[in-house]
Amino acid sequence: MEEQKKLYIGNLNFDSTEGDLKTLFEEKGLNAKEIKIITDKYSGKSKGFGFAEFETEEEAQKAIDALNEQDFAGRKLTVNKARKMKPRDNFGGGGRDSGFRNNRY
Repeated sequence: MEEQKKLYIGNLNFDSTEGDLKTLFEEKGLNAKEIKIITDKYSGKSKGFGFAEFETEEEAQKAIDALNEQDFAGRKLTVNKARKMKPRDNFGGGGRDSGFRNNRY
């Protein structure tokens, strides 16, 4: 199961880069296969969280043990196993497909 090898990394400093995270992992003796910080699609700025994927579940667990609640760039990290994203409803937002097309107001 791929999710067991993928970690959620939260409470990141908004100025942190994927390179910064890679360096942090390497300092702890961890080798992430892939690191991705999630950014806003319009501004390109960090949303303050990201994901890291490892080769094995054991390496992922070592990363959780080494980094969860650790200080990084002035913030305490939250590191745990990633969960699948829940499907989103197409409600709200007032956009084209919000279901309010026929309303006058």
